[in-house]
Amino acid sequence: VQLVESGGGLVQAGASLRLSCAASGSTSSINAMGWYRQAPGKQRELVANITSGGGSTNYVDSVKGRFTISRDNAKNTMYLQMNSLKPEDTAVYYCTARIVVVTTGYEYNYWGQGTQVTVSS
Repeated sequence: VQLVESGGGLVQAGASLRLSCAASGSTSSINAMGWYRQAPGKQRELVANITSGGGSTNYVDSVKGRFTISRDNAKNTMYLQMNSLKPEDTAVYYCTARIVVVTTGYEYNYWGQGTQVTVSS
């Protein structure tokens, strides 16, 4: 099982980016998913998460009203639409997912490799 993020980049303040996280491999089902970020010298923090059906989402206060998390279960993909980006959003963004693996039937927590988001002022 792999999680692969894409969509990061260098943008100016006020711009938008859309991150994607695609799951592949022997996935039986994908339960809760989320986005974390880690800025230089800071601890990794939860940005947003979403339930398996997409009906419930949560956001850290600093991104509420600017970021939107969503998922397309048919594509095993999660998204993070980031609008009105600020320099303080600069970080490596990681996706995470709780995935039931076909071979064992157990749920494991997986992480992507991260994608850099840099917002210039």
